[in-house]
Order: sequence, then structure tokens, then C-alpha cells
Amino acid sequence: MFWYQQPPRNGLKLIVSTSTWSHNSYEDGYSEAKFEVNRENPDYILMTIKNVTPKDEATYFCAASDH
Repeated sequence: MFWYQQPPRNGLKLIVSTSTWSHNSYEDGYSEAKFEVNRENPDYILMTIKNVTPKDEATYFCAASDH
């Protein structure tokens, strides 16, 4: 699973990637302290944005891969 952020008038930025067999892998500038990924339920993966501020304004996307 991949989580992306697209701020207004900007391109997509990868926040974090995760899988069932590896730990969360955060891109530079992003951290679990701000973008928490929860994989407790095997049916879905949830990303929570903590302490939201106006700087977090963006469209957020998730993408899945079978690989």
C-alpha cells in the first residue's frame, strides 16, 4: 500500500509505503509521528494524520499493489 499527498497546485508526493511483510517506509520529510499507519486489521490499512494544521491541506491518495 502506498500513501500519497498532493498539496494544492503541486504534484503527488509519496508519504509512506507499507506491506504485510515489511515495516512502514517513510519518505524524507514524513514520519510516523505525523502520519500514522495502522495495519491491525488484515482487511484494510488506515493512515491517520495527527495534529492537523492548515499546512496539511492536500488531497490524499492510497494505491495498492498485488506484488
